[in-house]
Amino acid sequence: MTGLLALTVLLLTAGTANAHDVITGSDPADGSTVPTAPTQVSVTFDETPQPEGAALTVVGPDGAHHEQGAVTVRDKVVSVPVGALPQAGQYEIGYRVVSSDGHPVTGSVTFDLATPSAPAGAATTGAPAQAAPADHSGHSDGSAPPSPAAAAGPDTGSGGVPSWVFVVIAVVVVGGAVALVLRRRA
Repeated sequence: MTGLLALTVLLLTAGTANAHDVITGSDPADGSTVPTAPTQVSVTFDETPQPEGAALTVVGPDGAHHEQGAVTVRDKVVSVPVGALPQAGQYEIGYRVVSSDGHPVTGSVTFDLATPSAPAGAATTGAPAQAAPADHSGHSDGSAPPSPAAAAGPDTGSGGVPSWVFVVIAVVVVGGAVALVLRRRA
């Protein structure tokens, strides 16, 4: 009986330690075709990710980055503004967030663009067209966000507590409880 109770507690504790945030949707939706270029992209999770370390990338068919501005985390939605998308074709939104349990969550979704954005300066505003800045990272410190390939890479650590620590603690606690019950019976 005590062994069954210990096993149940261990399994329940191990399950909660591995509950990472899960993507529930994106805008544009994964695999969708959009008629015009979005001005912002977003990824939605089942829990609210930590705002620190959140990164989104938007990479076009030519491999160029198109995210611009700061990444924002509002409730369960992580978003970033997008610059002009000059080519029709497939775009990849790469994401890397620190989940509510402290572990990194990475991956990517794609969408197809049917009609590219108008080139910068194409509108007749009377102002001369300016060249786009060389740094499309959207980060004020000049650092580039992770590429979709890097975002989908292996977990390199996030500063959170690894799940195995919770399992070890649970085993020690359950083992101590079992030893205490057996000792009292003797």
